[in-house]
Amino acid sequence: MKWWLAATVTVVPTEATQQALGYPSLFLLVLIGALVPVVPTGALVSTAAAVAVHQTVPFALATVFLTASLAAFCGDASLYWLGRRGMRSKNGSRWLEAIRSRAPEERLEQAQDKLAHHGTAVLVLSRLVPAGRIPVMLACLMAKWPLRRFVRGNLPACLAWTATYQLIGILGGSLFPEPWEGVVAAIALTVVVGAAPSLWRRVRGTTTA
Repeated sequence: MKWWLAATVTVVPTEATQQALGYPSLFLLVLIGALVPVVPTGALVSTAAAVAVHQTVPFALATVFLTASLAAFCGDASLYWLGRRGMRSKNGSRWLEAIRSRAPEERLEQAQDKLAHHGTAVLVLSRLVPAGRIPVMLACLMAKWPLRRFVRGNLPACLAWTATYQLIGILGGSLFPEPWEGVVAAIALTVVVGAAPSLWRRVRGTTTA
């Protein structure tokens, strides 16, 4: 019995091992989520932050922040670059079509209007508003922004986005003593924050009607 317990303890991954696997996974998943929105990237960042709250390894939260910010930034820059290539091509590209398909006409018109009046500041808000990133990116493409200008405005947008969802994760992780409880709380808070704008628009629409 003792040897079985000893063997079990030896196979439990240490915090260093968890981080060695977790950070590359976080980077890859956030990067993929920025290119193809099938991964809930906000929930990933919140979950990683909730786990990091309970870790004793130094700078765990800072590493989560840097990893997620860099992944989001690289993903957005790559998608914008692919979109620009599609804009210059006679036949477009599947990436450009994918961007257009995720930007409803009404949201695109709003994004174009805000972009014309507020410039790069709109990029920061677009990252924080659910489903706001793609219409603003398409508006930038249609306005023929060079990649350098988009990247310069998108950097603070990615930092603000990461900080927002990391704070949600820190709050969820701080409320409970067990990491898994903090993860559940972080995911629940992320869902509430993500659904709040849609619910507010529905309430306003109902009230106006």
